[in-house]
Amino acid sequence: MGADSGRFRGSESRISQWLRRRPKPQPEADDAARLALLLAVAEAGMPISPAAHPSGYRCSCERVGCPTPARHPVSFAWQTQSTTDRDQIERWAEGQPLANFITATGMVHDVLDVPLPAGLAALERLIEAGVDVGPVAQSGDDRILFFTATRGTPEEEDEWWPCELDCHPETMDEHPGLRWHCRGSYVLLPPSRLPGELDVHWIRGPENPLPDPLNLLETLTDACARYADSAAASDLDHDAVGWPLSR
Repeated sequence: MGADSGRFRGSESRISQWLRRRPKPQPEADDAARLALLLAVAEAGMPISPAAHPSGYRCSCERVGCPTPARHPVSFAWQTQSTTDRDQIERWAEGQPLANFITATGMVHDVLDVPLPAGLAALERLIEAGVDVGPVAQSGDDRILFFTATRGTPEEEDEWWPCELDCHPETMDEHPGLRWHCRGSYVLLPPSRLPGELDVHWIRGPENPLPDPLNLLETLTDACARYADSAAASDLDHDAVGWPLSR
């Protein structure tokens, strides 16, 4: 374990080097570029709806002690409100120029959400192996989002196969390792802005076809386990960072 964790800490991927060389995104995306990014997501079939945005170091929702500042939808009806309709998205973008946007998962796509170091290592391994990765985004300074095809919503509830990694917005703190956003969840979309001059941006854009999540899962869970090993001496919960085999 020591050798593996040492290699994980010591080996810096070409992707992470490239990300650090990227010009830092502007605090506010140009309106036309912002709209183009949102429409590209909708054209890929992924439904979206408006979300809160930073207001200084606070959240635009003005809730005292907001637990997820600038990371949550503005409407409680976000699941039914989410759409791919171009006209509606243009109205939102024009009428709410500062708004972030979320995409509702579990209808067309799921998202596998992993810690940044594990995600960058996994992404490099997948690309080198010739795996069709699909869209990938970096969220803030701590998470990588892998967009995949959804597991679906079968007509019979009994046919829905549960996964211990299912992550809903209200349970994200319970999943510091790999989170599987599916039915009933959402993720923040590029070009969202976060408090502290952080952002959400694409590493691989939504024009890439959505892959089967099972094609990525083994590599992602292995990367998370290696990350857990490398963080064993830190404050991270070693058992929570990898694959939770039991509750």
